[in-house]
Order: sequence, then structure tokens, then C-alpha cells
Amino acid sequence: MNTNFKKLGILFAGSILSLSLVACGSSETSTKKSEGNNYPEKPLTIVAPSGAGGGLDTTARSLSKALMETGLTKESLTVENKPGGGQAVGLADFISQDSTDPYRLYLPSVPLLINNLKREGNSPYSYKDLTPLAQLTKDYGAIVVPIDSKYTDLKSLFDDLKKDPGSLVLAGGSAPGSQDHLVAMLPAVKADVDVTKIKFVSYDGGGEAMTALIGGNADVLATDISGTGEFLKAGKVRVLGVSSPERLTGTYSEIPTYKEAGIDAEFTIWRGLFGPKDMPQYAVDYWNKTLTELIKTKEWNEVLETNGWEDGYKNTEEFKTFLEEQEVLVQEILESLDMQK
Repeated sequence: MNTNFKKLGILFAGSILSLSLVACGSSETSTKKSEGNNYPEKPLTIVAPSGAGGGLDTTARSLSKALMETGLTKESLTVENKPGGGQAVGLADFISQDSTDPYRLYLPSVPLLINNLKREGNSPYSYKDLTPLAQLTKDYGAIVVPIDSKYTDLKSLFDDLKKDPGSLVLAGGSAPGSQDHLVAMLPAVKADVDVTKIKFVSYDGGGEAMTALIGGNADVLATDISGTGEFLKAGKVRVLGVSSPERLTGTYSEIPTYKEAGIDAEFTIWRGLFGPKDMPQYAVDYWNKTLTELIKTKEWNEVLETNGWEDGYKNTEEFKTFLEEQEVLVQEILESLDMQK
């Protein structure tokens, strides 16, 4: 009797343990499913790897505002500026955080590729260390001078640079060989300027570079056109040319393209949203759905019009393909400037 009783006791205990494990497993599965269904359920952060006032900062804040105004995201989105190294500092910091955290997002542009590909690049990381969520906008480069500059068109500027490439100081919000640098170097090469002798001064973001220009510490600024709007309206700067294939509208409608100035060059600046490398699939799915809906709203289209951006939306898969193609293109450009790794 005692032996049988012990056996029954062992069997009963084993059954209880099995049921407990099944219950735990079901509970974990239910929790993960619930977490995915309720995402996001706390505030999010968008990291802009530049200083306040630049194109990335403006894009991140505009995205946050539009998502809240449309009600597509109920939780707040805070923009965190991480300037330095032409976006490299912000990228390194972002990647050092939890690679599965779906509440931290990253909003870079072209230097994400450039910094990893150029010979003197300062980033061991690339888009492959992140989860591409969407390309949001297309922007263009601009060559800018102070309002009291003697230059009123690109031709006169490049004519002087051909005679004496070191006579002017060119400012940009990124490192040599990076985005702002290429905005000016590509048309300069087309205009037969010896670009190796141009004095290029790098600042941490377009905002700081614009301050340097207006403050008299630079003669020319290479930046994104979207970062010039408020300064144009205030009568502080003159934009000599924009790298778009055709004239833009609104605030920028009077600015000639590089091609109109007789320089056969174009340069497109994309901005996109990324998550950490191991972002949960439910979060990826959420942003695909949410951003696809956002681009159809009047609030987002007003953002595009106000800032002179073009709708460059690509979903996760389209964006991945685009980045692969862009990586090849950037490598070719750097090779032409003898700056590739």
C-alpha cells in the first residue's frame, strides 16, 4: 500500500509540474502576443544624429508632430539630438544600446552609407547594423552664400574658384567626403575646379554650419535645401543653386538648378527611419502599416510642402533594396574623388 501510494504521489507531482510548465509557456506566448498587439504602449525616442536646426532634426520633429496630430501614434515621440562625426557619433551610440528595443528609432541620411565606405571614414557600421523601416523623404543639396555676398549665381562663384580654389572657405555640416561635401564637390568637379584645393570646414550639423556662414566664418555653405527655408524668408542668405533635376516649388521656386547654371550634376538626399538591428517583427509591421497610412494624410503632405521635400516613401522591403543600390552608387562617387576605402 505504501509503495503504491508513493508511486501515485510521484505521478501526481509530475503531472502538476507538467501542467505548470505548460501554463508558463502559454503565459509567455500570451504576453509576447499581447505586447505586440499593444505596441507602442509607452513613449518613443527618435534619435537624430545631428544638432538642432539641421535637416535631420527638422525631419524627426516633423515626423513626430505629424504622427501625433493624425492620431496614428497615441504615445509621444521625443527627438534626441546626437551630433558629431557627420552622423557617426549618433550611429555608434544608437547601436551600443539594446538591439531589441523597439522604443528607440534612428533617423539618418546618406552619410550612413558614406561614412562606412570612404577611405577615411569614421564608422565601422552601416545600414546592415540596423533594421530599415522606411524611406521618408527626398531632399536636395544647395549652395548658399550670405545675403551680402558678391555672388548672385553659381557661374560667378565657380569662375572664381577655377582661378583660385583656395580663395574661399566652404562650410558644411558633415565631414570631408560626406554628404554636404559631395553637394558642392560634384558640381565643382563638373565645372573644372581643382577640388583638392578648396578649403572645406566641417561642422556638427547644418545648423552650426549655417551659423558659421551668417556669422562671417565661411564664404559659402553646402547643405540641404530644406535647412535654408527660414533663413531665406528672413533675408539672411541667398541660395545660388539646388541639386534637383528640376525647379522646386513654394519657397524655393526662384532658385535655379545646377543644370540651369550649365552644370550637369544632380544630388538626391534621402532621409529614412530605422529601428535597432534585432527589432521585433511586430514593431516592424507596426511601422510599415503606420507610415504607409501617414503619407496619405494632409498633415504629412503639408510637412512636405512646407519644407520643400519630395515624397520619397519606400516601405521596409523597398528601402532595403534601395539602400543596396545606393551603396553601389556612393562607392562609385567616392572612387571618382579618390576617397574610397
